[in-house]
Amino acid sequence: MKYRSSRGGVSGLGFRDAVMMGLATDGGLLIPHDIPDVTDKLASWSSLTFQELAINIMAEFIDDIPFEDLTLLVNRSYARFNHEKVTPVVQVGDFHLLELYHGPTLAFKDIALQFLGNVFEYILDDQQSCLNILGATSGDTGSAAIEGVRGKSNINIFILFPEGRTSPVQEAQMTTVPDANVFNIAVDGSFDDCQSLIKAIFSDMPFKQEYQLGAVNSVNWARVLAQIVYYFFAWYELDKPKTFDVSVPTGNFGDIFAGYLAKRMGLPIRKLILATNQNDILARFFQTGVYKRGDVHFSESPAMDIQVSSNFERYLYYALDGSCEEVSEFMADFLGEGVARLDFNTSEFDDSFLAGSVDDTETLKTIRSLYEQHNYLVDPHTAVGISVGNRLRTPDVPLLSLSTAHPAKFEGAISKAIPGHITSHESLEALEGLPKRKKRMGAEVGQIQAFIRQHGLR
Repeated sequence: MKYRSSRGGVSGLGFRDAVMMGLATDGGLLIPHDIPDVTDKLASWSSLTFQELAINIMAEFIDDIPFEDLTLLVNRSYARFNHEKVTPVVQVGDFHLLELYHGPTLAFKDIALQFLGNVFEYILDDQQSCLNILGATSGDTGSAAIEGVRGKSNINIFILFPEGRTSPVQEAQMTTVPDANVFNIAVDGSFDDCQSLIKAIFSDMPFKQEYQLGAVNSVNWARVLAQIVYYFFAWYELDKPKTFDVSVPTGNFGDIFAGYLAKRMGLPIRKLILATNQNDILARFFQTGVYKRGDVHFSESPAMDIQVSSNFERYLYYALDGSCEEVSEFMADFLGEGVARLDFNTSEFDDSFLAGSVDDTETLKTIRSLYEQHNYLVDPHTAVGISVGNRLRTPDVPLLSLSTAHPAKFEGAISKAIPGHITSHESLEALEGLPKRKKRMGAEVGQIQAFIRQHGLR
């Protein structure tokens, strides 16, 4: 399997090179040359554990890591999850939830970032080289990325997050990590500002090469690959229905794009239901074909407080039938004018998606009603997915909704939805009182680069 850029300037990369490159050198996103059809393998995979399924699915996309080594990497990556199934499915009323928060930082990002951290270490050991990881987070990515590489030799990690815009627990999970290879940068701005800084620094090719920069954000293909696995695993857990719908709360489009690839690989997903909060740029696009940037609205589901989706370009590549030129033109229009359009009124257009959005009032109402009716507590991002999923679902088609984080990570939203209710988790309680380390900076590329020059590996 080889990888190419969505903008056409890079092609023929192996998996290992794609992982280390992160963002393509032409500014695009790396995607596989082909999407494997695994329809004829679905029956033989039905009795596999999550880890065994992951190894088989990943092997479809990886041909430059020996199968035995890949097996060790996968098993190591999921050894710290606190549920034997890694991503169990539970029934809540008349729908099912895929619980993705049983990893070390209690968020779905662990599933990809535990794997990516081990892959980085594997490649660096083989190459006898070092890496400076640079990432931005709106909440959970930062702590999951840090947990994936903390203490690893030959890796330093620099995480940017918007000052005051993550939950207190999310910030504590990042800033209380004492390992010397971890650096947290609190940016005065929004998450979109953090993402823009990351892209600008990665676009500075001499700097990127001098400091061996690597990406952990969902621009890194390995993250999408790891997320494909749990869509297949959930289908088996649902007892292989003829078809089913999946509702995904999303801001950066990575999680739902993994589901889109699973569908193209042969998993019988009928519709992918895209759910956003009031930052609804993605929902509006899939309703109208217009991709238009707006102002960031800070919400009770902060991981989705995004107006520029970093994985959307991967979907564009397929929506535009693999035309790198059209992808580049679309992105140039969006970056230059803040708006770009795609014609949905064609017979060839892929209708895999439904989309909707909810505001904070509806989000909190969903948390409260689920708890009152089913004694089941969800975080606000999961509540967004459930609310939109139930609104857009089709009767008699099984609905699976992705549960992306443990509710204890969002104590403020839970207390608003259910006054007096206290939710906790022992791993979060252990963070109380620990010293914090972070460097506050303005949203300026020069400041970030100077900090990396001071603390980066070379």
